[in-house]
Amino acid sequence: MSAADTTTPAKVPPPRQAPPPPPVVKAPRRGGTSGGAATPWLLLAPCLLILAVVLGYPLVRLVTLSFQKFGQSQLWGFQPADWVGFHNFSGVLGDGEFWQVVVRTIVFAAGSVVFTMVLGMLIALLLQRVSGWVKTLVNIALVASWGMPIIVATTVFKWLFDADYGILNALLSRLPGVDLIGHNWFASGPQGLAVIMLLVVWGAVPFVVITLSAGLTQVPAELEEAARLDGAGSWGVFRYVTLPILKPIIVMLTTLSVIWDMGVFPQVFVMRNGHPEQEFQLLTTYSYDRAFVVNDYAQGSAIALITVVLLLGVVAVYMRQMLKIGEVE
Repeated sequence: MSAADTTTPAKVPPPRQAPPPPPVVKAPRRGGTSGGAATPWLLLAPCLLILAVVLGYPLVRLVTLSFQKFGQSQLWGFQPADWVGFHNFSGVLGDGEFWQVVVRTIVFAAGSVVFTMVLGMLIALLLQRVSGWVKTLVNIALVASWGMPIIVATTVFKWLFDADYGILNALLSRLPGVDLIGHNWFASGPQGLAVIMLLVVWGAVPFVVITLSAGLTQVPAELEEAARLDGAGSWGVFRYVTLPILKPIIVMLTTLSVIWDMGVFPQVFVMRNGHPEQEFQLLTTYSYDRAFVVNDYAQGSAIALITVVLLLGVVAVYMRQMLKIGEVE
């Protein structure tokens, strides 16, 4: 037997089989079923219904009344509500007292917004440089003041600035050369509106501080350090680093503050015991007096509608600024 006969033949491994191809999954078509397209509207339907009832009907009724002659006779059904076109608007816009109220409202809102934003920014920056327990105490105080009902806060301020029993007059009178015992802060319009402005700022600052504090946490520390290395001081770092990053938040807060401060009503109404004098009238209280004191509901509705148009102008400016910010980003 030869060596070739005794040699065991080598085993050849079987060829590898290719793995089966993955199953083809067909992507669902967009809007393939009418039920899928209608689902978002069904989910939004309760919210839209509530908005239509709570906001839609009063707004439509407000617009309707502003174009009618509507007083007590029409309210009780003794006379029909006649359509008078733009007569109510021409009467309001031709009244000198109305324009005094408009200027007073704009000055009041502008002062409140400026003081609110400046004070809120200073407190927010201060909270970034204090210890943890001090920050916690300040935040608790801010939330407590923010959560206080407006009527309660107005009553407290009314007591603080009272002419006979106000604690502020007593404290200020302890200063050398100051005698404010019995001083009536509401004897003149500017002083009284300054007190009301202080009340509005006190109630608005907590929201601004909390929002700006959250925004300050998003400012990169690397950018601030780089600015300091380039020679920028504290003001330079704030102006060229912090402020541009916070610009969208500042624009939002400023717009909301303008809308809220243009619509101030309970602070003035309660401070003046439900009867604001002429020098204390703002657009909201002026509209209320025309509607429910003079019983001219149509003219009161026209003033309210003009106020809404002014606020829509503020919203338009806000939307334009936000679109510009989005284009830059």
